[in-house]
Amino acid sequence: MTEILTTQSGPILTLSFNRPAKMNALTRGMYAGLAKGLNDAAGDFGIRAVVLTSEGDHFTAGNDIVDFMDNPPTNESSDVAQFLGSLLDFPKPLIAAVKGNAVGVGTTMLLHCDVVVAAPTAKFSMPFASLGLVPEAGSSFLFPQLVGYQRAAKIFFTGESFGPDEALEMGLIAEIDSDAVAAATRIAQQIGEQPPQAIINTKALLKARNHDAVAAVMKAEFEIFSMALQSDEAMEAFMKFMAKKGK
Repeated sequence: MTEILTTQSGPILTLSFNRPAKMNALTRGMYAGLAKGLNDAAGDFGIRAVVLTSEGDHFTAGNDIVDFMDNPPTNESSDVAQFLGSLLDFPKPLIAAVKGNAVGVGTTMLLHCDVVVAAPTAKFSMPFASLGLVPEAGSSFLFPQLVGYQRAAKIFFTGESFGPDEALEMGLIAEIDSDAVAAATRIAQQIGEQPPQAIINTKALLKARNHDAVAAVMKAEFEIFSMALQSDEAMEAFMKFMAKKGK
């Protein structure tokens, strides 16, 4: 069973996290599958939009900590870095449907999506500092730009979670729908009916102001993240997290 399900309906490609028994915690193989899916879709003129979603009750619990500790992403050729690069450079509309927990990269990847629909069960969190780490995926730039410095600082520093109503008010999501996947698919289909080059050009214009700045921030984040991963502080935080999870 593949842990990233790939399905195509007309011009719409859906990439779905498929590890529901582990709350879709992301492994190195899943990052590689996502990067390949996005890169292939970018080069396929038949695909007009991509929907990111998940099987089961949760979007993703973030990184699989055991896999993460066994295969730390400490260089830019890692599967994690490849996925983040594919997100940043994806030229077509990227729509996400979120239900349940969206932890860490589960929230930061949404900052690169063009439209996000959340179910009422959605719960967002970015507990990087709590794990002895730093924000990634350009979120240290994109999130304060979206919500303001102080609100972003409070969320990053405390690791607190927030629900769909707050996410909607922040502008992190576009709408709340009890069937987030169906709503996201409808939006993707509407986009798929538009003139495709006009859509690609419009996205390029919307992203142009930030693209190079985000790329530079992602590079700096990755370097600091890699150093933090190898620190005693992070190791102690990971051990506490695993002990808590085991109770």
